[in-house]
This record gives sequence, structure tokens and C-alpha cells, in this order.
Amino acid sequence: MPHKGPKKAPPFPEASQILEFLAARKAPVGKRELVRAFHIRGDDRRKLKTLLRDMSADGLITDDGGKWLRLADQLPSVMVVRISGPDEYGDLMAAPERWEAAEPPPRIFVIEIKRRRRALGPGDRALVRLQAARDAEGAFYTARLIRTLPGAPESVLGRYEGGPEGGHIVPTERKVKHRFVVEAGDHGGAKHGALVLADVEPRRGRPGIMRARIIESLGDLAEPRAISLIAIHHHGIPHKFSEESLAEAAAAEPLGLGRRADLRHLGLITIDPADARDHDDAIFAQPDPDPGNPGGWHLVVAIADVAHYVRPGTALDTEAMRRGNSCYFPDRVVAMLPQRLSADLCSLRPGQDRPAMAAHLWIDAQGNMKRQRFERVLMRSRAALNYSETQGAIEGQTNAHTKPLVASHLRPLYGAYAALAAARKRREPLELELPERRVELDPEGRVVSVALRPRFDSHRLVEAFMVAANVAAAQCLEKHRAPCLFRAHEEPGLDKIESLRSFLASLDLKLARGQVMRPAIFNALLSRAGEEYRELLNQVILRSQTQAYYSPVAQGHFGLALRRYAHFTSPIRRYADLVVHRSLITALKLGDGGLGSDGAARLGEVAKHISQTERRAMAAERESNDRYLAAFLADQVGDVFEGRVSGVARFGLFVTLEPSGADGLVPISTLYDDYYVYDQDHHSLSGRKTGQTYRLGDKVAVRLREADPLTGSLRLEMIDQTARPASSSDQPKRRPRSGRARARKR
Repeated sequence: MPHKGPKKAPPFPEASQILEFLAARKAPVGKRELVRAFHIRGDDRRKLKTLLRDMSADGLITDDGGKWLRLADQLPSVMVVRISGPDEYGDLMAAPERWEAAEPPPRIFVIEIKRRRRALGPGDRALVRLQAARDAEGAFYTARLIRTLPGAPESVLGRYEGGPEGGHIVPTERKVKHRFVVEAGDHGGAKHGALVLADVEPRRGRPGIMRARIIESLGDLAEPRAISLIAIHHHGIPHKFSEESLAEAAAAEPLGLGRRADLRHLGLITIDPADARDHDDAIFAQPDPDPGNPGGWHLVVAIADVAHYVRPGTALDTEAMRRGNSCYFPDRVVAMLPQRLSADLCSLRPGQDRPAMAAHLWIDAQGNMKRQRFERVLMRSRAALNYSETQGAIEGQTNAHTKPLVASHLRPLYGAYAALAAARKRREPLELELPERRVELDPEGRVVSVALRPRFDSHRLVEAFMVAANVAAAQCLEKHRAPCLFRAHEEPGLDKIESLRSFLASLDLKLARGQVMRPAIFNALLSRAGEEYRELLNQVILRSQTQAYYSPVAQGHFGLALRRYAHFTSPIRRYADLVVHRSLITALKLGDGGLGSDGAARLGEVAKHISQTERRAMAAERESNDRYLAAFLADQVGDVFEGRVSGVARFGLFVTLEPSGADGLVPISTLYDDYYVYDQDHHSLSGRKTGQTYRLGDKVAVRLREADPLTGSLRLEMIDQTARPASSSDQPKRRPRSGRARARKR
């Protein structure tokens, strides 16, 4: 009888097979069930874990605490949703009541029952049965009502229109179209036009009526400084320090030398924006005297020693962790630390002794890191310069501050920067050109101008020094096997790469399949694109990137082309940097204020929290700028602006106006000349009859029809049909879902 030999193991599953398996299930699937289903044994279990982690990073699946897996855009068949209001076409929209993932939730279209006595409105909660579908924009769901549930928005922020006899509140949130009725006696002393915070009361009386009771008046909405308050309240950003934390900050005192290294003799200087509110990093460079490192440099990056003042377990630490980071608005800063620390004891003011954590970095003539050393020091900044005067000085335009520093301080800094720049060029990080605009206010808080922030070599110099110090911190902690909060930026997901590949084809640019994605590939695409498409391609490549986050595991930084990276250089404004400082203190035995075992055990929790607070701050800052720009443009309604299509959606075009950079919407319903169809892959709206196509990056002329500072929204009207006629590759290959992305004919 022939010997059969050992039973052959089944082939290891591919990502597509796992996705098919998950899609066929009606409930979330555990990892053990996947192991059983695909007969995975031995070392392949570790291989499966790696595959699932990669799929999660690509946005294909989600890992809910290591217990359950589901498709990233898959919701259960029955769930509780909260009504968000009608969309552009009047369809009632909802969102999962609980959604903790970083990506936006799938769209939910609610099918209302006509015989119901009361229509559903914003804030209503409901138990619904979901049916999944997919269109050009991805997954969506139709929701059929099972029953309504008690509850409504707990509060609403908006403009009060009325007086003591009552009135109504117009919400500041764009998506909420509902107005809230305020009855006599519930106005809380608020005056007409005030920005108010109100409790929403349970519905009663006529269908669709929602009532609110004003609990706080935040001032006159006509006052420009009220604009940032809207963003602060919308996003729940903590803006009042606890009494305990303020008391701890007030009790803090300047620090003497003690057992610290004395670097007060060193020529450290700070270089910041002209409007900088704090100075948490100082830099120095000199040629390396080591004969074994010809042409090399010794760099010192000194960072405010926040860990000395903010100790684990204190009220200051609790407050800093709660905030996660500082938030910067045109008129104010919501700081992570009280002003006594952020603007005084931890700010590296010139001529004043300050405790710092110093990174000594030795690089060779080609910018390669040879060695590093961290120590706690007492330093004294020689000067506080801004980027413009620093660049001017190195180009021969000195002033009283910079003239004495050119030979002794600035030229060595630029010499070391040249070496670091050469190393960066060899590394080939992602090189996107993304202009940054600055909203300038007058003393009363009104917008007087919106200007592009210039980019000098002095900016790049400081960035290069900070990146080098951040890399050194990550390497040091990894070498000592110490806990670290790494900055993670993973390569683009497969779905985004496929979408980008389709779009590039319309520009006659190829992105080869099967290659390992590297930043250099995107840089090559940018270099091959003509001037006409360069700005467009910058935006499309940016949108293809994943969002950076914090992680206790080194995931690499794709954009910077670095294997490991951590934030070390801004502990005044980022909690992540404070954690890195604490871990260095513990690992290198640098004294008090280290991380401790409790802090190390909580790194995963901290990483998730501060990643969320970072996204919260970014959204609040963006919304605040939108409102300031809307206020700036309010008296220019009716004017014509040059602009560029910066977004294409099924309901219209987003156009960025020049020179302000404000974004406005051209609703698809106002494009009366044709029936326009949305093509997601090519980021375009195409007219069926004329072939007129509006595509991401097109230059257009528009008229400003409405500017609402309350919501920060601009409504535009297309007046110049300068977009290109569609080529064959521009034409959409499928019709959108009926009733969604369609133009209305007049």
C-alpha cells in the first residue's frame, strides 16, 4: 500500500479571500473563527496577524480591541442612529449614535414612514434596520425605522434671534438645518444676535418643533472674537484650566543649575514665526573638531524641560493629557499648559536661564547621523529671531539683532543644514507643495488680510534640525528598549492607490502595479506632470495618503521615508513629546519626572486619546478659519473671483477662491446648462450633452452669492465655463445611483 505522506496544509489565504469571508457573514468575526475557517496552523498564525494588521491599516477592515473583525464600512443589520438632517436633495440622513473609528462613518439614508404623525428631525434617535449597498462614493445604507427612541441633542450652539418674548436659535453647525424655538422666559437674558449655548428640550406639541432653553450667552456674535468660541464649543475643546492645575502652575519657580549640564555659554538661539506665542526649541551648530569626521558637524537641539514642571499624576498632567495638544486660532491659543508655564517658565526667552532637554547630534559631511547624546541642561538663549529676518541676514540684509550673529551663529547653522538637506535628498521623502495661508487680524479681531506664508530656507533649516532630533529620540529609546510614543504614518491603502491610478491615467501618467509604494514614486509623478496639472496632482496625492497617528509600536513614517520617528521637540504644545521626554529621563537615568511603570502600561490608551485630540484640534482650527474667511468676504457678496476646483462631489463643486484661499460650494443644481454626472475615479462632473467637464484643479471664475460667518459656508455660482471639454477618458463609465448625483434642469 503506497505511503500517502503528511496531509498537505491548505494555502494561506489572500486579503481578498478574507474580505469575501467577512462580507458573507451577518455578524462580526473573531480571529479564532478565521483561524478555523482557513485551517491556519503554527507560524501562519503570526503571518495572519500581520496580514490583518496591514488590512486594517489600509482601511479594509477594523480591529475592535483585538476581539472582533468586521469590514471597515460594514454596520450591523439593526442599530441605533441619530438623525442629522436632510442632505442637499432633501434626503433624510443619519449617523451611528456611537462611532469611534478614525474614518468617517458610512452614509445612512433614512426611509420615512408616511403614516407617522411626526416627522423625524435633527437630533432624534431611532432604532433602524439597515440594508447595505454601494455606489461610486463607497458604501451606503438605507435605514427603515423600527421605532423612535427617547433623547435629543443635549445642547445646541447658535445665534439667538429674538428677545425676552422668545425667538429661535439658528445652529452654528452647517449640517443642522433645524431652528430651535425659544419660548418667553427661556431666553436666559440673551440679546438678539448673541452667540448662545442652550439645552434642547424633549419634543412636544406640533410635529417637527424643537425647543431649547438658553443657559449661557457667550457674547455678541458680531464681535469677531466670538468666531473661535464656536469652534471651541463645537468640538468640546477644554478651554478652562482646573483650579488645582492653575495653583500648581502658580507655585512653580525658576530652576537653578543643580546637577544639570551648564550650556549657558553655548550660542543657542530660537527661530520662530514672527507671531509665535511660545519658544520651546533652540538650536546651535559648530564644525565637529573630531579629525575622524572631516566636514562633519555637532548639532545641539535644546527643548524646554516641561517634564520637570509637569509630573505624572499631578493636576497639571491630568489637564495636559485631557487636552492632548494646544489649539491655535487666529485670535487666541487654547494652550495645553497654563500661561505661567507655556509663555514663561518653559518658554526659552533670550537672556533668561531655562531648564531644557538637549539632544547632541553628530553628523558627517553627508548629513548621516554618527552618534547622539541626550542630557538635561540649563541654557540661556542668545536671541529670538523670526524666519524672515534670519533668511534676510544670511542673504546680507542684517538688522541690529542679526548682524552680530551672522558669522558666529547663522553661518554654522546653514552649513549643518546643507549636510542635513543632502541626506534628506538621498532619502527622498514626500515633497508636496502645499501653500499655507495666514489670517491676519486687527486689534479688534477683524480680518484685515489673508496672505500666503512665505517659505524660506530658514523654515527648512529648523525643520531639518527638528526631524534629526526626533529621529534621534526614537532611535535612543528603541536602543534602550524603552517605551516610546512613535509617530506613525503608513503607506497609502490599496483602495486609495487604485483610485489614484485611475485618475492618473486620465492625465496620461502611469502608476505601475505591483511595486512597493515609496515617496519617491509620488515625487517622480509630480516632476513628470506639467505646470498645468502640478497643483492638481499635489492635492490628489495628498488625499491618497493615510492620516498620521501615535502608536506605542514603531510603524515607520512613510511621508518622511523614515523607519522610526517620534515627536520630541514640542512638549509645551504636544503631550506626545512630554511622554517621550519622560521615557528618555527614565531610560537614561536623568533624574526625576520620568515615565514610570504606570505610564508605560498606559501608552496604548494615551496614543489613541492624543491621536483623537489632534484630529479634534485640526478640525476646530480649520472651521475657525472658514468662519473668519466668511466674515472677511461677507461684504463682497456679488463680486467675481478667480478660483480653482478643490473638490468634486455628487452634489457640486468646491472652489478655492484666490487670493484668500476660502472654500465655497457651487451646488450642482445651479449648473443649469446640462445634466451633470459625478465620476469619483476622475474627480469630475461631466455634462452629458455638451461634454463640459469640471475636474479637480480646473481654474474657474465664480460669483460669491452668500457668505455666512455663523457656519463658515460660502455659496458660489459658476459664471465662467472655462473647464475643459471631456475627453474619452474623462467620460464616466457608470451612472450614479438614481436620485443622488444628478443635476436639475431648469
